[in-house]
Amino acid sequence: MGEFNDKAKGAVKETIGEAKQRSADPETRAEGRKQEVEGKGDRLKGEVKGVVNRA
Repeated sequence: MGEFNDKAKGAVKETIGEAKQRSADPETRAEGRKQEVEGKGDRLKGEVKGVVNRA
């Protein structure tokens, strides 16, 4: 995937993860935390790809 795709995918995962953390169910909240972290990783990967492509 390209830089933009990774950033977009990460943003979506973060948003969904944040929403799941508002759940009353502890398992759903834990899943939301995991998903938010994965989203941050995807966004970071996209940013790194952008820096590498510009270098």
